[in-house]
Amino acid sequence: MLFTDILWWSLGVVGFIMLAIRIGQLAWAKLRLFTAMSLPGEKQGFWKVTQWDWMPSLKRGLIYAPLWKKRHNREIRLSAAANMGTLPSRFHSLLLFGYLGSNLAYMFILDWKNANKYALCAEIRGRSGTLSVVSMLPLIIFAGRNNPLIGLLNVSFDTYNLLHRWMGRVCVIEVLIHFLAWAIVQVADDGWAGVKRRILTDLFIGSGTVGVAAMGLMLVLAFSPVRHAFYETFLNTHIILALVAFVCTYIHCLTATVAGGLPQIPWILAVMGLWLADRVARMFRLAYANWSSRGLTEAIVEPLQGDACRVTMHLPRYVKIKPGQHAYLRFAGLNCWENHPFSIAWYEHHGRDDLLPISEKDSLQEPGRATRTTVSFIVGAHSGFTRKLFNKASASTSGAISMRAAFEGPYAGHHTMDSYGHVVLFAGATGITHQLSYLRHLIEGHNAGTVATRRITLVWIIRGFEMLEWARPWMDQILRLPNRKDVLRIQLFITRPTRKANMVSQSSTVHMFPGRPNVLTTLGKEVGEQMGAMCVSVCGPGSLADDVRDAVRTVQDHGTVVDFVEESFTW
Repeated sequence: MLFTDILWWSLGVVGFIMLAIRIGQLAWAKLRLFTAMSLPGEKQGFWKVTQWDWMPSLKRGLIYAPLWKKRHNREIRLSAAANMGTLPSRFHSLLLFGYLGSNLAYMFILDWKNANKYALCAEIRGRSGTLSVVSMLPLIIFAGRNNPLIGLLNVSFDTYNLLHRWMGRVCVIEVLIHFLAWAIVQVADDGWAGVKRRILTDLFIGSGTVGVAAMGLMLVLAFSPVRHAFYETFLNTHIILALVAFVCTYIHCLTATVAGGLPQIPWILAVMGLWLADRVARMFRLAYANWSSRGLTEAIVEPLQGDACRVTMHLPRYVKIKPGQHAYLRFAGLNCWENHPFSIAWYEHHGRDDLLPISEKDSLQEPGRATRTTVSFIVGAHSGFTRKLFNKASASTSGAISMRAAFEGPYAGHHTMDSYGHVVLFAGATGITHQLSYLRHLIEGHNAGTVATRRITLVWIIRGFEMLEWARPWMDQILRLPNRKDVLRIQLFITRPTRKANMVSQSSTVHMFPGRPNVLTTLGKEVGEQMGAMCVSVCGPGSLADDVRDAVRTVQDHGTVVDFVEESFTW
């Protein structure tokens, strides 16, 4: 069928183009790393200047541009309780409009001169049904935490989540059109009584109707204010309704009067297989990271000033962790069915070199071989799960509590900064956790000669001095790293300082300031002293992310290479 071939070819061409771009980016970054990692910062001039005159304009006007003016990641709030979510970027909007336009074209480019309107309805019914099932494939891939395209195409889960939400809306609308196109013909043939009878007595029609109802309910519950106000309820209901929709779609395709069922059966089986594969992969991740012959995962939760907890998880086995990764955490006795993502602030690998085998079956560990991993997080107390965790830890008289916990991950970590000579890291409040892992990795890489980085600037914005304690144990280790002063500069901005006289640092490379930073001025100064290619990363509130994004777009006028990475999780 030509229509179906066009659909699959369209998806294949788009995927091939994205893969080709990704391979080109990887090759360019590797070339930059290999040629620059042995050079001092002032000799990385070739990589500092953009090699294509059109690239800064493309970044400023499309790739990094918000949909309109400046706002992108700052939430649109109707009230304290009503949240409309965030706006897609200009590039994301272009992708979404292309997807929507292609779906409209595939569905409605028909012979509208046909006098038989019921024949047109039948054609629309077939096309809308086919489109909805085709859309389910990328829809379910984009929703998975174990989506292989995240690392393959260097696209964040947050972006796939955005595409999942919008493609889901289009998919549901197509299902509704599919049902209405059938109902129009059925009502004309046998009236509403005939519609009711077919739904109740015909498995083919009944299963399709239940599937339509499930997807329609998913669309209503996914309305942003409802989703944000009752997220956990929404998520659990969403999973159940999705499973109902998949099963009903399969039955609908299988029980058609066409011999062997509808040709979409392999597609819906693939959808269900992908959904199941992601669930199984998550179960294996949970089992692998949290259970071994050495025991189960134990978490130490310490309440901190500034409404936050420091969570240290002792994993019973070695888990490889890369900079910029996050994990989903569960706690026994605290809504254990809920899991939430948190950036990994710090990790340590531990060996067992001090232990000798106690039987002939035990083998002596190789010297230096890590067998266990300790992972640390900062969890800000907001509402729901995080507030309950903070309150439970605060109620302890010992200053910390020990809990059974589960670590699912690590995920992400696909953004590498090794090839950049100059790295600028912006963090707001608990966003420091994402940037700490890059700090240690880049400084250690600088000492080992494995990265091109020669200058790192960390800008951390917090409300009060007490929040410095959140990261103090890890920051002290970073400040003691060899040659740290050669590459690292830290700027701390205290937005609500209690005593300005205390804003004095004992280190010449750590500076404290009252108030909020002028992001454009700060970044402009860094660009003026730029060493090689620059990467600007931000993790924090939406307003900070939008300010940094806007500043990165502005400094593109300098003609130097300034790339932008935003770490966020919008839902």
